[in-house]
Amino acid sequence: MEKNYYEILEVDKNASPEIIEKAYRTLAKKYHPDLQDDINKKESEELFKQINQAYEILSDPNSRHLYDEKLNTNIISLEQYDTLYKQNQLLKKQVTDLQTYVNQLNTYITNNAKQNYNKFSEETYHNTNNFYSHPYTKSNKEKKGPSTNTSDSNQYTQNFTDDNYTDEYEKSIGDYIKGFISIIIVIFILFILWHIPFIHNYFVEFYENNEVLQSLGDILANIFN
Repeated sequence: MEKNYYEILEVDKNASPEIIEKAYRTLAKKYHPDLQDDINKKESEELFKQINQAYEILSDPNSRHLYDEKLNTNIISLEQYDTLYKQNQLLKKQVTDLQTYVNQLNTYITNNAKQNYNKFSEETYHNTNNFYSHPYTKSNKEKKGPSTNTSDSNQYTQNFTDDNYTDEYEKSIGDYIKGFISIIIVIFILFILWHIPFIHNYFVEFYENNEVLQSLGDILANIFN
């Protein structure tokens, strides 16, 4: 990327005319071709030409104003555009890979849940049959017929729930690990989205224009401070 006139004169963009003139005189004397040896003379001539051109533009208020407006348009070079394009493509690939991993994880969790549900249903069916095949239960059914007693029914439901359902759905270490991995994935996705410029700018602008969110942010800041 080529240097701009301020960089050539080695001054700040907000430098006063006096500083610009002083910098010009110092550099012109330093790189004057007549003061250089034969080896560096050609390079000094080119640099001396750039210094004169920069001073010619920046020393005139009107020319400097037009140059500043052109500089503020933020026109990027081809090299900068290529770099930004490569970074954007890399970010897209990372998001795609992450989405693929999330889909695979969801498929695994879904299949595992189906297997556990089928296992629970099968065990429930066998436990129910075993309960009704118990001699005491069979004798009661033969003597009394189908039970209509609410307390008996509630007692059976409570016993069945305590013995089978609760044990089957007790959380294991694997369940906690899956939950932790899911939280990490969500945080990583949010981290990537936050570094995408247009999404970042959208949320910043949304926050700045929303008084409710600003109030909540102030309250949280006061709490943590």
